[in-house]
This record gives sequence, C-alpha cells and structure tokens, in this order.
Amino acid sequence: MTTKKNDAVKFLDKLIGDSASFGGTLQAIRLSEEMTQAEMAKKLGITNTHLSQLERCHKFVSPERALTFAKKLGYPPKMFISLSLQDQLQRAGIKFKVFLEAA
Repeated sequence: MTTKKNDAVKFLDKLIGDSASFGGTLQAIRLSEEMTQAEMAKKLGITNTHLSQLERCHKFVSPERALTFAKKLGYPPKMFISLSLQDQLQRAGIKFKVFLEAA
C-alpha cells in the first residue's frame, strides 16, 4: 500500500471511531484519490447512480459487498466490513459499536 493510502487508512480508522458511514467513507476515499464518481463507479463495477446513492447513505451494502469493494480499492477489508455492519445496526436502531478482529 502506498504512503498516501496508509495516511488515508489512518485517517479513516479515526473516523470509524466517530460514527463514520460506509458511504461517507467511500466519498472521502474518492475525493482523496481525486477520482470522479464515474471513475470510482467503474472501478467498483457499479453505476454512477448507485455510487451516488451509497455516498449519500440512501443505499447500503452487505458485508460481502463491502469486502469486494475493499479489495477493488486496495483498502483494509476490516474497515469496510466494520462500516457496513455499523450502518446496518444504525438503520435497525441498535446502539452498538462494531469492533472486528482481523482474521
């Protein structure tokens, strides 16, 4: 992983502790890597519209899909899966913080 990505991962790890969302994290990564929505959507294999819905937290992803996105973007799966699970709990109204151990 490049130094730029390492710095981004450290920053995003801090965000996760402060109730970051999966969509907000995708947007932060896209902007930090200076990608358009079209470029990131193509990289993820989704439509621009779907990416926009994810970034605005109008749509959500499963932990399995979060894992796929992490691999495609070159970020730690633990971070993406944690955010996906946290979003699901928040939508269900369950006040619980997700902490995952790396496998």
